[in-house]
Amino acid sequence: MTAILKVDTIQDTAGNNIINESSNTITIGASGDTISIPSGATITNSGTANNFGGGKINQVVQGFLNTSATISANSFQATGLTLNITPSASNSKIYLMATVSLGISTAGYNQGLAFFRDSTQIGSADDVSSREGVQSATRGLDTSGYPNSSLIFLDAPSSTSQITYTVKLFGESGATHYINRTGQDADQAHKFRSASSIVAMEVLA
Repeated sequence: MTAILKVDTIQDTAGNNIINESSNTITIGASGDTISIPSGATITNSGTANNFGGGKINQVVQGFLNTSATISANSFQATGLTLNITPSASNSKIYLMATVSLGISTAGYNQGLAFFRDSTQIGSADDVSSREGVQSATRGLDTSGYPNSSLIFLDAPSSTSQITYTVKLFGESGATHYINRTGQDADQAHKFRSASSIVAMEVLA
């Protein structure tokens, strides 16, 4: 036998409201109360509920590279910038940001950067004929310079499995390409070594 209890207010033995419903608004507890959710309990959103924490940052992961790397030309190559993140929900989005410090052996050659989700290139322009699609591109004009290139992309991986995000470099053939150092890389006090980073933030739906 199914029983239905219909009330608009539930009070404790002292007459304080525990749950109150009025004009389609349900109030739990009162000002100053502590609402405790037991360990192991989960509060879920049906997918249509409003004001349920959507758009909030659930976790932040960083990949940091403070060593230099030499990159071969004419194909996408790993820069060493990588991180792993496991989304807590399949409808979460991953906000990606990266800053890459570049160098080049010979001035006048192009460098393109792109995000990869595992082995899939994401957030880039489409390839057009022989022109490779990248997200960020620069031209190495000075072998002693420190050009920085930035990437930003909001990814929707639709997964709760661990994801590996990387930044890869496509360098034009004819030059050697570097990460976190200049082309000259002279051993002098005013010739710096730099650092690069990638950040991933899980954004709740």
